[in-house]
Parts: sequence; structure tokens; C-alpha cells
Amino acid sequence: MRSYLDFEKPVAELEAKLEELRALSAEGGAVAISDDIGRLEAKAGEALVQLYANLTPWQKTQVARHPMRPHFSDYTARVFEDFTPLAGDRKFGEDAAILGGFARFRGQAVCLIGQEKGSSTETRIKHNFGMARPEGYRKAARLMELADRFSLPVISLVDTAGAYPGIGAEERGQAEAIARSTDACLSLGVPNVALIIGEGGSGGAIALATANRVLMLEHSIYSVISPEGAASILWRDTAKAQEAATNMRITAQDLARLGIIDTIVPEPTGGAHRDPDATMDAAGNAIEAALESLQGLDASALRKARREKFLAIGRNL
Repeated sequence: MRSYLDFEKPVAELEAKLEELRALSAEGGAVAISDDIGRLEAKAGEALVQLYANLTPWQKTQVARHPMRPHFSDYTARVFEDFTPLAGDRKFGEDAAILGGFARFRGQAVCLIGQEKGSSTETRIKHNFGMARPEGYRKAARLMELADRFSLPVISLVDTAGAYPGIGAEERGQAEAIARSTDACLSLGVPNVALIIGEGGSGGAIALATANRVLMLEHSIYSVISPEGAASILWRDTAKAQEAATNMRITAQDLARLGIIDTIVPEPTGGAHRDPDATMDAAGNAIEAALESLQGLDASALRKARREKFLAIGRNL
């Protein structure tokens, strides 16, 4: 059953009527209503196009968090082949919020790392809703160092509200682990490409997204803090999250204009959750194009280009 967001109510009502008509038509006891079905399909489609052409930043935030949006494990199944996960940071333990290992991407061996939010109550708890602890970021750094040693490109799929802020995580050095993962990204002598597939929140995202090419799905968000967190700090009122989302410039369109991301990957009308396969195929094409643009660069050139890319952010504002 399709899950609708609050602002999608007009479309939900039209599609509910459409399902009723289809059910009547299938029963065969009603007068031929194919013309009515066709007109209602067109009306629902037009309403969806108009709605998604004018989404506010807060509405995009809701789309980015949609429970049916494809997650890391969906990408590993469709876009990549022979994914072999590796576990543990060799210092404390395993963290299921960040998954990583080696895979094949369109015939090429790569290192694949990303956050997994989970798609059911059980898996969301298992993966801690994609909010990693220090051992997750230390695992990511370990995998990047392995990829560098074996000259494998690194692909990161980012989808997190932020790093886990629990007491245990802070005791084990959360900030230091994020910094080391970010440094590992910057130090790579191989190409790295990051794709924001849902939420890109705070240091929890940048720890994997300090890449030569940063891509972003059309209705994803990427910010230093969540809208709710910003509203809580600035106004002491989380009800102002919508205002915070607008002022923070968290959408792909805003970030492309600011030079923070390189490419916007289009989503099907209605968001990635309406056609996950088409979304993931488009993402795969964008990743392939990004890797091809980095071919021929040696380790020194890759490091220099990556460093200059991030130092240039904000200079022309």
C-alpha cells in the first residue's frame, strides 16, 4: 500500500477514487468506465507533477525521509554486484549504522560505504536509524585505507540525520572518529564519489561525503543540522522547523547554486519512493559519469582537486 505524505492529500484523494473505479471495472458489473478512469489518471498525474514542481524545503525534507525511499541495501542489490561487507573497526566493535565493503560497479571493482536506516521496526533498531557511533566511522576510515592500498575507487551513499549523540558514543570519541573519517576521505589517492540518497546530516554525513564529486538526489537534503535541531537552538521551538528548513538552504537546488554539490540526480515525478528502480538506475548512471570524469588523474592530482574543491566553497558568495 502506498504511503502518502501530509502535503500529498489532494493526490491521495484522486488516486483513491481511481482505485475504486478500477475495482468496479474489474468486477465487470458496472457500466464501462474506461473513459472516466483515463480522465482521472490524467488528472492525478497532472496534480502530482504540479505538486512536485513547487515543493518547499520542508516538503522536500519530508520526501527525503519517506519510509519507502530506497536505502543503502536497495542500492547494493540493484546498482552493484557481488557486494561483500566487512565488519568491525579493529578497535572496539561493529556498528550496523554504517555498512561497507567491496563490490563490482559496472565491471569495475570498488569500495562501497554508506549509512543504512532500515526499512522495518526491527531493522531500524538494528541499524540505529542510520545514526552511526564512533566505531562506524572508524570502520569507514579502515575501508577507505584498504581501498587506497589496492587502488579501488570509493563510492559513498549518504543517508543519515546525523551521527549518534549518545553518551557512549561521546565517551568513545565521536568527534575524533568523524574527523578521522573526513581526513581519510581527503587523503585518498583514488577517486571518491559521494551520493546523498536521503538525508545528509551534519558531520555524520560529511565524514563520508568529502569527495571529489558530490552528487545529490533531486529531493534529498544536506545540511549542517536538521531543521528541527536548528529551530530548537535558534528559537527554542521545534515547531519552527519549516522556517529553519527554508532559511538553511538545504535542498539540492540551493546547494548546487552555492557550489557545495556538483550534480543533481533527477528523481521520478512523485519522488524516489514512487519508482525506486528508476531512481537507482539514474543514480548509477550519475556515479558512472562522475568516476569517468576523474579517470587519468594520479593520486597527487586527485588530492589537490579534492582539497581545492572544498576550500573554494563560499569564496564567491
